Amino acid sequence: MMVVAHQKYNYHQFIQRDPAICGGYPVITGTRVPIRTILASLAEGATIEEILADFPTLKADDVRAVIAFAAAAVEEDLPLPDFPTAI
Repeated sequence: MMVVAHQKYNYHQFIQRDPAICGGYPVITGTRVPIRTILASLAEGATIEEILADFPTLKADDVRAVIAFAAAAVEEDLPLPDFPTAI
């Protein structure tokens, strides 16, 4: 299996939090589309193209930014599992 190092995607310009918009939940900048809605669609198996059809104000980069945001959140919040040591 080949592992490829990827540069981290800069999602910051695509996602905003504002207490006056959707109760402060993160949304795609310039919209009222919560990122949790996009993540739920992806989890249910929707493709980027299907999400864009459901939310015509979004672009493919918006969806990729949501994926990058989720990846960064997991990286920060989940503890690394202990690996067994050789005896």
